[in-house]
Amino acid sequence: MSIHPQLPNAITVARIPLAIVFFVLLLVGGTYGEASLGARWAAGILFVVAISTDWVDGYLARRYEIVSDFGKLWDPIADKLLTGAGFIGLAILTEVWWWPVVIILLREWGITVHRLVVAKEHVVAAAWMGKVKTAVQGVALSWALLPLHVLIGLPAWTLVTAILIGIVLVLTVASGIDYVAAQARGARQAKDRP
Repeated sequence: MSIHPQLPNAITVARIPLAIVFFVLLLVGGTYGEASLGARWAAGILFVVAISTDWVDGYLARRYEIVSDFGKLWDPIADKLLTGAGFIGLAILTEVWWWPVVIILLREWGITVHRLVVAKEHVVAAAWMGKVKTAVQGVALSWALLPLHVLIGLPAWTLVTAILIGIVLVLTVASGIDYVAAQARGARQAKDRP
């Protein structure tokens, strides 16, 4: 069985408009309001579907040996648009504090800008720690975005959300430090080569 070589890239690119639709639904759904619960469920489910495509495009690219520089570059950008929309939306709705969101987004977009700057020299693929961070961000945001408070109660939902965001913050900072260290090592090794 074979697939079209551009399918993983098409899935990656599809996450970008999905992030916009998700963000609008999230803001329309608002916070804790029963009147807008349908829009909040729709936003949460759309996020879960969209973030799941990150696994699908990567699996297809590796499975069929069609990994591309385009995918290596744009996959993390699409992820950051989607997760960034989630973090910002939750902060706008005052469901998470702004300060961890700002730290997370500074790390995410700082590294993304670096990837874009060095893209002409080489494409920097995500490291294992960055992949773990992205997976945990997906789980934490899925939990926070789905209006599960109607099932388990607001205090329990809020506590679990705060714990998950704390774990995400630690992993995001740690993977950022790992990325910077790896880039510094790579630059030193490049200089040492004859």
